[in-house]
Amino acid sequence: MSNYFSPGVYVEEVPPTARPIAGVGTSTAAFIGVVPDDVVMPLRPGRTIVADQKPAAEDYYQVAPAGKSQLITDWEMFRQNFGDFSAANSILAHAVYGFFNNGGTRCWVQRVATANALKDPTAALAEQEAIDEIAIVAIPGAVTQTQQAALVAHCARMRDRVAVLDGASSDKLAVPGTIAPAPRSEDAGYAALYYPWIQVFDPVTQAPAAVPPAGHVAGIYARTDATRGVFKAPANEAIRGALDVTLRVSTAQQDGLNPEGVNVLRVMNGPVMVWGARTRVDEAHSEFRYVSTRRYMNFLRESVLDGTQWVVFEPNTPALWQRIVRNVSDFLLGQWRDGALFGATPAQAFQVRCDETTNPSDVRELGHVVTEIGVAIVKPAEFVIFRVQQTVGG
Repeated sequence: MSNYFSPGVYVEEVPPTARPIAGVGTSTAAFIGVVPDDVVMPLRPGRTIVADQKPAAEDYYQVAPAGKSQLITDWEMFRQNFGDFSAANSILAHAVYGFFNNGGTRCWVQRVATANALKDPTAALAEQEAIDEIAIVAIPGAVTQTQQAALVAHCARMRDRVAVLDGASSDKLAVPGTIAPAPRSEDAGYAALYYPWIQVFDPVTQAPAAVPPAGHVAGIYARTDATRGVFKAPANEAIRGALDVTLRVSTAQQDGLNPEGVNVLRVMNGPVMVWGARTRVDEAHSEFRYVSTRRYMNFLRESVLDGTQWVVFEPNTPALWQRIVRNVSDFLLGQWRDGALFGATPAQAFQVRCDETTNPSDVRELGHVVTEIGVAIVKPAEFVIFRVQQTVGG
C-alpha cells in the first residue's frame, strides 16, 4: 500500500484480478510435400538473364532447407521459398495456391527432397509439434495407410489440430474401405477425409490437371472460420479454382460413403462443392462425428488453457474459484452470443462449476484446482427434411 502524507484525492492503477479469455486462432495450416533440391527457383527482383552469359546463383531465390517449416503468408512467399509451379513441386504448389485462393491466410510449409521421405511422415510431422498456432495439418496426395495413420496419430497426440486427408486418386468409384486407407477409430475423430480429387488449371501444361483437394479444403476451413466461426461446419461451400472433379458421385453413391466418414466433393449446379462434414471417428465415439464439433472442442480447450495461465500458484481458496468461474463464464457467454452454443439461455448453453464439491480437501492437498465445464455445441443440419402434405382448400 502506498503512503500518503498530504490530504487530497489519489488514483491508483490496480491490475485486474483475472484476464479475459481470448479465443485462439483456428485457421493456420501446415503442409508437407515434395520439393527436390534442384527445383528451378525464380529470379530475384531486378535480375535478368543475359544471352550467352551464365547466370549467377545469387540471381535466384534459394530453395528453403528440407525438413524445416517455413511460415508462408501469401503465394509470392511460397514461390520465393519453394519455387513456382513446376512438375517437380506440382502437388504441394497446387495445394498451397488452393489454400490461399480459398481463404487461407497463414500456413507453415515443410518440404522433403524425395517422395521416399514421405512414405512414413512421422519424423516430418514431429518437426511441427513445437509450432503451437497450427490447427490444420495436411500432406497433399498422401493416400497410403501408413501416411494417413501418421497424420491421425500426430493430431490425436497434439489435441489442438485436425488432419485433412485425401481420398484415393482413382477415377473409378471404389468401395469405402479402399477410398480411405486409414481405418475409423476414436483417434480418427481428429481427421476428415475428402473424395474424389479435383481438376484445376495447371499453368505448366496449360491444361486441366487432377490434384488432391486437401489444400483447397483447408482454405475453406479458414474461410468459414473467418466468415462464420469455427463452430460452422466447413461444408456446402464452393471450392474456388476447381473446374471439375475426377469422378462425379451421385446421391445414391454418396449414401454408401457418407455414413463411413467419407466427405464427397460434388458438382452442384455449376461449382464444385464440399458436400460432407464428417470426421473419421467410429460409431462408438459419435459425439465427435462432425468436423465442426471436433474443431470447436479443440478451440475451447486451447482458449481456456491459454486464457487461465494466471491461475497457476494463486492461493487455492473460494475467492480463486469464484474468479475462475467468472472468467470462464464470461468467455462462454460470448460464444453463446456468437451462436456457437445451443440454448435459449446461457444456463441451457453452458455451465461452469468450481467450488468445494470439485475441490475437496484431498484435491487441494495435491495442489490441484478443478473446474468442470459443460457446453452444448451446435451441430450442423446435415439432413434437412420438409414434410409436405396436400390439404383440401376451404
